[in-house]
Amino acid sequence: MYLHLGQDYIVKTKDIIAIFDMEKTSISQITKNFLRNASKKNMVTYVSDELPKSFIVLKNEKQERIYVSSISSTTLAKRASHKKKGFLNL
Repeated sequence: MYLHLGQDYIVKTKDIIAIFDMEKTSISQITKNFLRNASKKNMVTYVSDELPKSFIVLKNEKQERIYVSSISSTTLAKRASHKKKGFLNL
């Protein structure tokens, strides 16, 4: 199954590791370092120019990727939970 992240971005739900709330998690220095390092490695894609509300970590056999979305983590998790059991929303 697939999950729409906003704009023209759709990902496979089986590749999603976690969905994080940007406001709750970005206060941590660890998260800031994680996103900064991923950005330096060109692993981050911004789905929208709007205020980011969540980031989604994906991994498949080819790559690891982070998408920053203006859709809330709660909304994305609800969409994904209909498609994937045991889904993690942080």
